[in-house]
Amino acid sequence: MSFSDVLNIILACLIMAVMVLALIYIYMSYKNKQESENKINNEEGGNSIPKGKQKSNSYTKIPVFDFMQFDKIEDNMIVQDGGARYLMVVECEGVNYDLMSSMEKTAVEAGFVQFLNSLRYTIQIYTQTRTVNIEDSILNYRARVDEINKNLESKKRKYTTMLQEGIATQKQKDDAKMEIARLQNLYDYGVDVIDNIEKTSQNKNVLRKHYYIIVPYYSSEIDNDLLDQEEKRNMIFAELYTRAQSIIRTLFACSMKCKILNSYELADLLYVAYNRDESETYGIDKALRAGYTELYSTAQDIVDKKMEALDKKIEEDALKLAVEKVEEVKSERAKRLARKEKSFEELVKEMAQKLLKENQTILGKEITDEAINKIKETKEKGGNKNEEKTEKRTRKNAK
Repeated sequence: MSFSDVLNIILACLIMAVMVLALIYIYMSYKNKQESENKINNEEGGNSIPKGKQKSNSYTKIPVFDFMQFDKIEDNMIVQDGGARYLMVVECEGVNYDLMSSMEKTAVEAGFVQFLNSLRYTIQIYTQTRTVNIEDSILNYRARVDEINKNLESKKRKYTTMLQEGIATQKQKDDAKMEIARLQNLYDYGVDVIDNIEKTSQNKNVLRKHYYIIVPYYSSEIDNDLLDQEEKRNMIFAELYTRAQSIIRTLFACSMKCKILNSYELADLLYVAYNRDESETYGIDKALRAGYTELYSTAQDIVDKKMEALDKKIEEDALKLAVEKVEEVKSERAKRLARKEKSFEELVKEMAQKLLKENQTILGKEITDEAINKIKETKEKGGNKNEEKTEKRTRKNAK
């Protein structure tokens, strides 16, 4: 074996040793890293979990509309299941069955049997209990009572003036006194009604039941596949409206008053159903006025602002122009009146001369001519007097 072979063997052994040391170094580094990660996890209060088996903290966000049983309200209908099902709601007023006579009860029962026999489709009867909110009624009553009070005070002032002047007859005084007494009684009665309503509204247990009949229609019932979406929607509305009107007519025999809910009333119905607690103190009308339907901004659109500003400017300019023209007409009429007053005496004298000439055959020519000359003399004297008056008025104005 030569010397070069020995060196090659030694070199190969050294290379193998370096590779073994490198592998040992990599293994120790990985082990230290794992131990440090486990230590951090233990300090955070949790056991070390393999990376592939760790639970994810992310949650899938689901829109709130996915939890509701309707998609939208359109054309007095509730749309469900992406347009597969449409609902129209009929509100019915209850009847006091227990207070009816036997004949009235028999008529109601016969009408209800007729209603059941006329059904050719499924319906749903829904009852909703609401707390009586009479805040609007109180406001309306208060406004009417205030109007009565204003009228009463006006009548009292007129009656006092009538007594002080002493011109009115006894009958007029009695009529005015009776009208004041009538308005006073009406005002006192209105105040008592408001007090009773306010006391009743303080009782939170005042409830009222509302009865509804829900009429469904499925898009699959339409046999014609050549219709577009708009035509299908119109056909569905017509069919639902026909069914609802049929229900209203048959229930009228039961002495029940019914009506089809419009889109706003449907929104109120669903609002109460999904917000039962809040609806007692915060109805849908207040929610809409609060701007809950506005997504990003409650500010008015800039185009609407410009249009309102233009409308206001047009109205102001039109009013200004109208006032100017009215003043011009008034001034012209005043000028015409002044001219007519100035020429009043002359017109009278001209008319007098004309009358004398027309009646010359009766009065005689001499008398007529003499009378005309006297009129002319007074005309000259009047002209001089007018000139003097004009000069005096001019002097006063100059001073």
